[in-house]
Amino acid sequence: MVFSSLTFVFLFLPIVLILYFIMPNRQMKNLLLMLASFLFYAWGEPIYIVLMLFSILSGFLFAQLVEKERQNGNKTNAKIYFVFSVIIALGLLGFFKYSGFLVDNINQLFGTNIYFRKLPLPIGISFYTFQILSYIIDVYRGNIKAQKNIITLATYIAMFPQLIAGPIVRYITIEDELENRKESFSDFITGLKRFIIGLGKKVLIANQMGIIADAIFNSTSGDPGTLLVWLGAIAYTFQIYFDFSGYSDMAIGMGRMFGFHYLENFNYPYISKSITEFWRRWHISLGTWFRDYLYIPLGGNRKWALRNIIVVWFLTGLWHGASWNFILWGLYYGLLLIIEKYIIRAYQIHIPKILQHIFTLFFVVVGWVLFRVENLNNLTFYLSRMFSYHKTAADSLLFTYQDMLHALPLLIVAFIASFPFFKNAVKRIELGSNNRLKYMYDFCLLAIFVVSLIFLMGEKFNPFIYFRF
Repeated sequence: MVFSSLTFVFLFLPIVLILYFIMPNRQMKNLLLMLASFLFYAWGEPIYIVLMLFSILSGFLFAQLVEKERQNGNKTNAKIYFVFSVIIALGLLGFFKYSGFLVDNINQLFGTNIYFRKLPLPIGISFYTFQILSYIIDVYRGNIKAQKNIITLATYIAMFPQLIAGPIVRYITIEDELENRKESFSDFITGLKRFIIGLGKKVLIANQMGIIADAIFNSTSGDPGTLLVWLGAIAYTFQIYFDFSGYSDMAIGMGRMFGFHYLENFNYPYISKSITEFWRRWHISLGTWFRDYLYIPLGGNRKWALRNIIVVWFLTGLWHGASWNFILWGLYYGLLLIIEKYIIRAYQIHIPKILQHIFTLFFVVVGWVLFRVENLNNLTFYLSRMFSYHKTAADSLLFTYQDMLHALPLLIVAFIASFPFFKNAVKRIELGSNNRLKYMYDFCLLAIFVVSLIFLMGEKFNPFIYFRF
């Protein structure tokens, strides 16, 4: 079950909201959110709910032990418990996500025939594992106190709005709200509007861009030429942004409905003028997680900065998936960041702002091809087509494929929506005194919601890219 499904919009979410607001106290509300989150997770993968429960219990118990030993002055014991908890969390993630990839590469490298039954990847394991890790690390550092109520901790880890694909919410961010939050009508309406915006991004833009991208990259277009490959790359660039940012919008919006204030996860990354700026605007919760829990502890910019960048971006790529294309994608960005840091900035190379923006978008689009195409042979083919001109008969597909014709005008809409024009306009409307404009804005949101539902009813194409990470 995903947010952009009729089952979720018309059944799951309304029932949970109704039950939530009739619960008499905070403890009962948290219990409901915990149980609803478990049901949401088990809806698609009932077996792996056991894995999540074990992860929660492990994090809960080890955090207690770490804090107790720290308070007693037994730093060695605290460190031992901390290391054990990290090993368990990363061990589970590694086993389910990377063991098959490791065995396959060993077989190819050494010519062996080791059998390993590939297991389905537990949904959202990368996200909730990182939440557990940030929690136990912060307890170990003494930044937060260990949660004594397992229901409260389970509510934090399993919270269904951000369980599947983030944003990665740190315990310290919502520590107080877990027990002392205050719901309000204004927060609920703000959250509802944010949910509708996210749903519109996902259904009306991302899905339509996905039709183009899939038609090209899934080889249904035959032998695509250079122009068609670039079209596919650009379409996927918009698809993944509106897909993921739309999901984050829905997650943040639902959190707001329940009284939680999650941090932003996207800040218009395609307006960036450098790769560094891009990663400050894209998937902010992941970038700050790696910065605070890996890059800085390794030494940051103070010691072995070059090594630290490579390590962090290798692991960033690996975190996204057990495939060589993700590793290449991570190292690709690591290399670009090194070039920016040690060449462009170090030698104060001046590049006009418009060219900075164009260059950044160019490298981002190429990067998304690395991300999209998992087969290395296919990846080589598409990259070669992008940088050596080929015109094929398949290029005419652009003008004959009906779904593409319907989606192409949205390229312009997607481009415009990638910039903060609408956000700034809405902000002025909401802060202004013109009630007519406010009513018009609310009417537009209602229209977006209705049209999104119509699309969901009549369209089977409704993938979610980050669902598998």
